[in-house]
Amino acid sequence: NFTERCVGQGNLGRILAENSKLPAWEDALLSGKDPKSLLKRGLHYISLSLIMKGMTSAPDFLWGLPEVQKLNLSRNQLVAISPSLGKLDRLVVLNLGGNRLKCLPKEIGLLRNLKVLFVNMNCLTEVPAELSLCRKLEVLSLSHNCISQLPSSFTDLTSLKKLNLSNNRFVQIPLCIFALRSLDFLHLGSNRLENIAESVQYLVNLQIFITLPDDLYLLHRLPRIAWNPMDKGLHISHNPLSRPLPEIIEGGLDVLFNYLKEKKEHN
Repeated sequence: NFTERCVGQGNLGRILAENSKLPAWEDALLSGKDPKSLLKRGLHYISLSLIMKGMTSAPDFLWGLPEVQKLNLSRNQLVAISPSLGKLDRLVVLNLGGNRLKCLPKEIGLLRNLKVLFVNMNCLTEVPAELSLCRKLEVLSLSHNCISQLPSSFTDLTSLKKLNLSNNRFVQIPLCIFALRSLDFLHLGSNRLENIAESVQYLVNLQIFITLPDDLYLLHRLPRIAWNPMDKGLHISHNPLSRPLPEIIEGGLDVLFNYLKEKKEHN
């Protein structure tokens, strides 16, 4: 044909071969290797990492590896996750961060051994209620998405210790969070929060990392206003308050609490 006459048949074959070069994980399959050869057997977990492969969808062979316990699919271009994810019911750690996911499959609720889940830096607008079936979940990062609410069933995540909801669209702290008594880390920075409900005092193990634009209901039980990111206390940076309060903040937690209490009464 015309293309062959222009570039020569030999050159055409070389060009096609270069353009169709497959990612490493596909090369491994085509070379006759068993997909299980891609698994790394560590001291505690059997893991599989497919970071930065440029994938828009997960390879089908993945769902035939039920023994995998740690799966890293971060920093790709995934737009969806197959319902077949539910077949990987031995997963303990799942990293889906840095993709283009708009939703998670309901079948994620079948991952009953899951302890750590990263879905940060995606395009989620909601979280499936079925995630609350992952009762062993201890760490959950949903930061940098477009989420404005959580399912009420999240109250069942009684093992959850660390929750990152920063850089989303929350206007108020989801009520289900107040039932998560095991939480010791809660990041709600860079949202659209209007207040902190006083029910947050029931989260007795909590380190609060919060940035707010409006009314704050602080807690007497917090030792002080925290400035260092690792401090235990209330963090109020990176979002403007309703008005600058430098002189009140410098007065300490009690002064700030009294100010906000008076403001609430006047409103």
